[in-house]
Amino acid sequence: MQRVLFVCLGNICRSPTAEGAFGALIAARGIAGRFHIDSAGTSTEHLGEFAHPETRAEAARRGINLTHRARQVTHADFARFDHLVAMDRRNHRDLLRLAHTADDRAKVTIFRAYEPNADHEDVPDPWYTGEFARVYDICVRASVGLLAAIDEAP
Repeated sequence: MQRVLFVCLGNICRSPTAEGAFGALIAARGIAGRFHIDSAGTSTEHLGEFAHPETRAEAARRGINLTHRARQVTHADFARFDHLVAMDRRNHRDLLRLAHTADDRAKVTIFRAYEPNADHEDVPDPWYTGEFARVYDICVRASVGLLAAIDEAP
């Protein structure tokens, strides 16, 4: 089983969107049983909250019900997950600082690295931009690339 954790700042916009998009992809391909997926944030600001209302609304428009409640990423997540996927460079740096070993650091990637022809390294934060639909589209494209990378890994 592959274990994937999506990480953003507050765990109410980008990482739940990525979790939903990736979950929908693996469900559609009939391989959800091969994965355990979750999301978390580097901040404590929104602990216990549901995803942002617009995040949930955009997911619902695409047939996805987001029920996740925000939690903070911890060092223990490095033992629980094979892949810690950061939504932007800041989250990536935060995860690398939290990692204790080279093996931990090797698990950390940036989500848009998996998106073909990405126009930027960071998934834009719709909390600030209001681009909830664009963020969902980015997450769909990056999810396809992430799944291909996981399937191609030895």
